[in-house]
Amino acid sequence: MQRRSLIRNLFKAALLLATAAIPYGLSGVLSPRRAAAQRNYRRPPGALADKSRFEEACIGCGLCGEVCPPRCIRFHTRDGGGKVNTPYIDTAEKACILCNKCMAVCPTDALTPTKRDDIDMGLAQIDRTACYPWVDRGICGACVSVCPLGARAIRFKQWNQYQPIIEKGCVGCGLCVEVCPHPSKPIWIVDRSEESLARLNA
Repeated sequence: MQRRSLIRNLFKAALLLATAAIPYGLSGVLSPRRAAAQRNYRRPPGALADKSRFEEACIGCGLCGEVCPPRCIRFHTRDGGGKVNTPYIDTAEKACILCNKCMAVCPTDALTPTKRDDIDMGLAQIDRTACYPWVDRGICGACVSVCPLGARAIRFKQWNQYQPIIEKGCVGCGLCVEVCPHPSKPIWIVDRSEESLARLNA
């Protein structure tokens, strides 16, 4: 009799736990979290360099996205924490054109007006094992042609005008990433650091 009562109580406890877990299981289906940021996700121009300070300063008003001419500014939605409603740019989809309008309209210091040459969204990096001209798979040059900063940011190699070279003047706008015709996007934006500067054209 006691054994039967024990089994019944254990069954009730298991059923209670299973029922309590249902809301958590459904939350993953009804409100899935966005996948981790991809390598081409960048903060808008003029953003505070410190990620935590940027997330604290941004009030999620959305004004930067409203005034953006190419509509490249998107907003984190289900990333959780301080990221919710903060802006980002996916350069592989739609890059920044450095118009400075988002900085001018921001009501906080999350985005501050910055001269175009002083903007730091990152630094372009090229995978020479995949870039068409670098592996002799054809002529391209789209990345060099589209850059708004010219030769101080990206140029062609001296003895082969179609092999792109990244320079320190790159501000990471990502237009080169957007126009790259290669399916794997062998050009992307990385954080500017001593390490990334040292890897330039190495």
